[in-house]
Amino acid sequence: MQFSGKKGLIIGVANENSIAWAIAKTIMEAGGECGFTHLPDRPDDERQRNRRRVSKLTDQYEQAKFLLPMDAQKDEDIRMVFEKAGETFGKIDFFLHSIAYADINDLRNDTVQTSRDGFKMAMDISVYSLISCCNAARDVMAENGAIATMTYFGGEKCVPGYNVMGICKAALDATVRYLAFDMGAQGVRVNALSAGPIKTLAGVGAGVKEMLEMYKHIAPLGYNTTHEEVGNSGAFLLSNASSGISGEILHVDGGYHAMGSPGRLLDQLK
Repeated sequence: MQFSGKKGLIIGVANENSIAWAIAKTIMEAGGECGFTHLPDRPDDERQRNRRRVSKLTDQYEQAKFLLPMDAQKDEDIRMVFEKAGETFGKIDFFLHSIAYADINDLRNDTVQTSRDGFKMAMDISVYSLISCCNAARDVMAENGAIATMTYFGGEKCVPGYNVMGICKAALDATVRYLAFDMGAQGVRVNALSAGPIKTLAGVGAGVKEMLEMYKHIAPLGYNTTHEEVGNSGAFLLSNASSGISGEILHVDGGYHAMGSPGRLLDQLK
């Protein structure tokens, strides 16, 4: 894939294990330029831990052009980030949305015990933020541009333990389809990448460690998806190589989503 001359925005890098970082690295190493955001630091955090975790990554690349704080629950923060992208790049060719959050207590409890406030927050950050970002992106998105977000199989089928986040991902999947229609009016594609379990900051909170062994035995390919594979697939969705694809969910999970039985895991149960 070639990204020479392409410019875009990456939202959702938390640390070196983030899927968003795997995708961003692939893009920058292929010649693309990126702007980044980080979680806002608390006013009393003099060390600016959130910014430092991301800046130590982006500082390694001259293709990383800016790093701004962004609260996904504030439309004014989102607008500010896209305005900065417009000032820096003129028009952007791609935008990656890799944001999801739910209160740890709601994730640990059964879905039926999800708190009302926790549900609202999880949907706001994990789903509505994509709508707000796409609305802000309309003025700075180049024709034939591409938008991608991160989803998971737990939005398609019940994955016990994923709980309220599974409901959020189901809503996110539907949102991708509706935004694909809206953004398609200016030639912009909107898709989602559904990765298998990967050790990320968010994944650990959602119980990814317990899923890794199961996926390895059930997925047709017989191994766990790697950061590199997800990075390549995410970059593909944001590149010209995926022109003609919109409103799609691309599974990068070794084929796990295609299985209707435990597959080779049955051999161990005999």
